[in-house]
Amino acid sequence: MFTERKQAGRPTRLLFITGRGFDVRATSVLARFVDRLKASECEVERAHLLFVGFTGYHLSNDLRVQTRKNEAEMLAYFEGVGTSHTVMIGGAAEGEDDISSNIALRQGADEILKSVTDQTDIVLDVSSLPRVAYVTILLSLLARIIPEGNKNGGLFANGVSLQVLVAEDAQLDSKISSEDPSNDLTLIPGYSEALQSESQQEEPMVWFPILGENRLAQLRKIQASIREFAEICPILPHPSRNPRRGDELLLEYDSVLFTQRATPIGNVFYVNETHPFEVYRQLLGAMQRFRKSLGLIGRCRLVVTPLASKLITVGSALACFEMKLISMDYKSSVAIPYAEPKRYEADLELVLQSRPVISALLLTGDAYQTDVSSEASVAAPSS
Repeated sequence: MFTERKQAGRPTRLLFITGRGFDVRATSVLARFVDRLKASECEVERAHLLFVGFTGYHLSNDLRVQTRKNEAEMLAYFEGVGTSHTVMIGGAAEGEDDISSNIALRQGADEILKSVTDQTDIVLDVSSLPRVAYVTILLSLLARIIPEGNKNGGLFANGVSLQVLVAEDAQLDSKISSEDPSNDLTLIPGYSEALQSESQQEEPMVWFPILGENRLAQLRKIQASIREFAEICPILPHPSRNPRRGDELLLEYDSVLFTQRATPIGNVFYVNETHPFEVYRQLLGAMQRFRKSLGLIGRCRLVVTPLASKLITVGSALACFEMKLISMDYKSSVAIPYAEPKRYEADLELVLQSRPVISALLLTGDAYQTDVSSEASVAAPSS
């Protein structure tokens, strides 16, 4: 979970970003990370814990109490390692009018990026972050640390190690109910041109809804806001811990995607629930094929809606990031719309009983501290 640097004689300057939420998975991830950091005996020159909190969400009293308890435990784990502070997303400054979710996300990402200075290691734990938040933070971090145009080192990123930690429990995620989705679409900052640019409104659009349980209301909101698609390509998890999960999702979304839209069953493709880089490869390949075929008649718009579990969502975000890089010739554009729910409900007992599998994804940097001047490879997830 942590790359040892002591053999290279390189001191560690760490930024650990996590959510201030009710999900106890974040607490267990931080505890294991700190234990591994101490066991590595590397020189920690500086370490900082950045909590990301949220306003505007409606939680039960039990979940609010658990949120405060999680924060206290995580601060206790990090005590003696480094400093900490909290960035809140969603609120307007005192005396100002309420702001839209798009502006709130952009402002929150900008505030988080202020903490990215000369770190050697940046760790993003998505375990207790809302989907729209961790996708925004991840894409903002990649854009910040990877040289412009993916040149001069690319994924080596001048040696900066960016890790994503995921405590995955797809069964628990499917039982956390997200309700009251906003009527206004939230667009991930930097990934809105395909829907907002007036000059592209006549271009064909391909929609990739990545399906997860209990997200039908959100999907309906997105579909109502974006009526015309040249193609719809639903993405389902398979293989999965639940062998019938893909079939059950087909039934759940049958009315909105197949009966109403008459989406051909041949447009469905499957991604491995536990392998985000396989998700990245398959989704990126599909987007490139549509870009090539529709490019014969002009440009195309690619729209990705991540509604699945965490590892799949991270993989889809990586595909969108690379697709945006290779779309600079204006033959295509990418958008990530989301109908952000305002109310989360969960059985606290189920949350406390969760036994997730923790994966560490190394996205940039040098995993083994070899003398590398060329691009580093993206590492596979490990438990």
